[in-house]
Amino acid sequence: MDAANDASPPDWGPFGRPLFDDPETRALSRVGVVDVGSNSVRLVVFDGAARSPAYFYNEKIMCALGAGLSETGRLNPEGRKRALAAIHRFQLLAHGMRATPLTAVATAAMREASDGADFIAEAERLTGLNIHIIDGTEEARLSAQGVLLGWPGSYGLVCDIGGSSMELAEIAGGTVGRCVTSPLGPLKLADVKGGRKGRRGFIKAEVGKLKCEMGEQRNRLFLVGGSWRAIARIDMDRRGYPLHVLHEYRMTAKAIRETADYIQKQDPEVLRARCGVSRDRMALVPMAAEVLVEIVRAFRPHDIAVSSYGIREGMLYQQMPQNLRDRDPLIEACRFAERKDARLPGFGRTVYEFLLPLFRSAKPEQLRLIKAACLLHDVTWRAHPDYRAEVCFDNATRANLGGLKHSERIFLGLALLHRYRNKREGTHFEDMYDMIPPEQQLQAEIVGKALRFGAMLWLDRDADIGELKWFPKKKRLVLNLTEAAWPLFGEVAAARFGSLASALGAESEITLRR
Repeated sequence: MDAANDASPPDWGPFGRPLFDDPETRALSRVGVVDVGSNSVRLVVFDGAARSPAYFYNEKIMCALGAGLSETGRLNPEGRKRALAAIHRFQLLAHGMRATPLTAVATAAMREASDGADFIAEAERLTGLNIHIIDGTEEARLSAQGVLLGWPGSYGLVCDIGGSSMELAEIAGGTVGRCVTSPLGPLKLADVKGGRKGRRGFIKAEVGKLKCEMGEQRNRLFLVGGSWRAIARIDMDRRGYPLHVLHEYRMTAKAIRETADYIQKQDPEVLRARCGVSRDRMALVPMAAEVLVEIVRAFRPHDIAVSSYGIREGMLYQQMPQNLRDRDPLIEACRFAERKDARLPGFGRTVYEFLLPLFRSAKPEQLRLIKAACLLHDVTWRAHPDYRAEVCFDNATRANLGGLKHSERIFLGLALLHRYRNKREGTHFEDMYDMIPPEQQLQAEIVGKALRFGAMLWLDRDADIGELKWFPKKKRLVLNLTEAAWPLFGEVAAARFGSLASALGAESEITLRR
């Protein structure tokens, strides 16, 4: 924690003081980046909570700049025209969005093509944009930093596949270690002689070289890149997985082998339409799947996770001060949402401290979810009352939030659903509830019902409303209200307090603090 946070009052708790008013944070409120890749050219404008940014704008053009590069040594002529037009468009858009100057990088195709430097010069003449050609090691490092944006302090191996190359980088304790690059991009694999057999031999030999350079990597494997995400979509389809969120989606080595076989046996056109994969991307997926199977076989990771964050997020992370990098992306995003959308910004902290006695034995990873629920408990008040509960669940489970496993998304969604609704049956999301065990479902219900009741005691955000006392062995719940808050305990509040006590299986008591 940084020096500014060390000086924070103790009531800010383990999450520290919000950083929104710091000049360093405000400077990152809108950041535009351009990634000129071998397969696509993309503009992303980040906006919002700098530590867990929202995607203000995101556009991708599939240009296939690296198609045929192995044979000709030059950029794909048609792709070159499309890429220049896209970059020109992106520069104009970014200017209108107040997201300039853009940070722009070009990767494998540009560094390998004989006309790569000429393309960069033409793009600069046309747009004024300075595009940096980065080497494979730098590309790996930036992708790894993107993963750290979503998983601070992570350990593992980041594997980023592009059109013409694939990079590996190790991360440990929030820092990037060894980085290597390889010619294992699908566009390059398409030019390998000998058909599928020749391609597999080439893949095995290249992965063997990577294994020698990187050594044992038995921690988590983080998958970055559009081809990996397409494979994850297909894996979800094959499994009938109910939560269609790619970030933090987990796969096993066995699932990857089965999905690779599944891809080979399916009609590509039918599969891509069902899974929402573009034709250009689907053409690369079978070769990417062959690479992934070999990577998993060689490195044998204990865990495999898809990351939606990669090189573009790494470019944002590069600009962050360390004190911002160290913050929890989930909590910072929820604080931003509360400040922007809640009716009484800051009341989330009051509610958190009020209901904390119910969770004295909770572990830190549970407390951060409870804190997030408190911060988000009032941000969807504009939704129609009949649909608020479902809107809350949908927002929590599908929102662009870093630092959240899928099971944690379900917990947070259920807690917020119960903020507006006593029963969770009868929604469109019942197929997702069993993604967490019954005891966690009950815990989420208790959090939500505590929020549902606590929201009734709405005074100034720093007002003393009283306290809850929970005696778990005696199953006794005591509400001790201040004189200022006592008039707020009306019929509806009493019913909600009773519902909370029922969820706890407790006898309840209400007292007045004098």
